[in-house]
Amino acid sequence: MKYVKIMVAYDGSNLSRKALRHAAQLADSYGSRMLVLHVYQVPIVNNGDFMLTLPPDWSQQYMQHSFGVLEQAKGLVPPSVEAEFKLVDGEPAETILEFAEEEGCDLIVMGSRGLGGIREFVLGSVSHNVMQHSKVPVLVVK
Repeated sequence: MKYVKIMVAYDGSNLSRKALRHAAQLADSYGSRMLVLHVYQVPIVNNGDFMLTLPPDWSQQYMQHSFGVLEQAKGLVPPSVEAEFKLVDGEPAETILEFAEEEGCDLIVMGSRGLGGIREFVLGSVSHNVMQHSKVPVLVVK
């Protein structure tokens, strides 16, 4: 099967770097285009009565960090691969699935575990959710 557009979910973790390198090799071999997507989610505390968001300067730092993560990804893709890089605010699994469909991706590549920590333990991993709900093949890199 030839892949035309490969999406890589990238969060800066070791496994997402490994997934990005693997996807770049596939894209180079097949002449595919790549979409590298970094989904960030600004932390919000909700106790039922009120919602607490980060102070504006912290939100700015969070965004700066997210831009840095995407810049890191750009350095990992060889010049021979046509790649587009996107930064999006949202719930990671849901956003990955939406973008894959909207952008016409025919393969999603991602690491088996990201930077989620306790959130993943409680809510389930992003990769698991994407695998369960994706309409296209998902390659999970360990």
